[in-house]
Amino acid sequence: MTARIHGGRTPRRRTAGATVALVALLGLAACANPVPEPVPDAAPAVPPPVMDVARSTRVLDQVGAVLAERDAALDPAGLEARLSGPALAIRSAEYVRAVATNGERPPVTLPMTAQTTIVPDTDTWPRTQMVVTEQPADLQAPLLLVLQQDGPREPYRLWSWARLGPSVQMPATADPSVGSEPVAADDDTLLLTPAEALGQYADVLTNGDASAAAATFPPDFFRTALGEARNQTAASLQAVATVAETVAPVEGAVTALRTADGGAIVVGQLNTVTTVTLSQGSITLNDPFDAALAGKGSVTSNLVRTWTDVVALYVPPAGAATQVQVLAAEHARTAVSGE
Repeated sequence: MTARIHGGRTPRRRTAGATVALVALLGLAACANPVPEPVPDAAPAVPPPVMDVARSTRVLDQVGAVLAERDAALDPAGLEARLSGPALAIRSAEYVRAVATNGERPPVTLPMTAQTTIVPDTDTWPRTQMVVTEQPADLQAPLLLVLQQDGPREPYRLWSWARLGPSVQMPATADPSVGSEPVAADDDTLLLTPAEALGQYADVLTNGDASAAAATFPPDFFRTALGEARNQTAASLQAVATVAETVAPVEGAVTALRTADGGAIVVGQLNTVTTVTLSQGSITLNDPFDAALAGKGSVTSNLVRTWTDVVALYVPPAGAATQVQVLAAEHARTAVSGE
């Protein structure tokens, strides 16, 4: 009996001792300093744009490297890696011109150093950024470049360039650290939607003051230059031919970014078609560039020249009392045909 009672008490004493030890450990744990937990940085109220000035500079360097390589060879093979849209069409035609003129009319100088960078604030695709370049070494006007990225695994490609008009001041845009809102082609928060602005300006270029949209666009350098060239061509051929010219927007070829005042910089592609219809005789294509594009030296029926144009417009916000302003333009012959 005694042995069983003694043996039965031993576990209870060990249990009590273990309880005391556990309480002591809990007491020590309560007195210890808490383990510090990492505190994440606060998220910015407005996320920064995906594209910034540093990335934009790298993109320009990469585009410039491809251009330098292809310009040296005067060969468009490989240009599509970094050029698209009107930029690809114009540069390819410039190589034809340079070869046809034995290098006397080289490709247009395209500086890849930015003085102003306008980046989108979107995280979707396609994405558009715009760059106003430093003035080229040939003292021509600075260029407005448009670069586009079609998807997350696609590089930015140079979509277009256009020369700024004389004394043109670019409208204010958001700082690149914030980014500028992309504007859809049918956005109706503007005086005209981007698509409407491009279409109406094309009509003004075709019909001049007779256009129903003439009052929306003040006289500008590009409209003047196209009119003078058209009149010159007509005058030189008036004895043997008639000259007709139409300008039309290319469907879907328009992009826009918001300006600080709620307006937009709208950049789009136009096609200008100049048709010379002969009433007698023939026309000798004295310009080697024309002959190279046409694949012949003369025509006896008609001559059709197609120009790839890029225009950049400032479109004010809806309700503004100001007109649509032409900021920059490019006019390049890219096709010639005849019979």
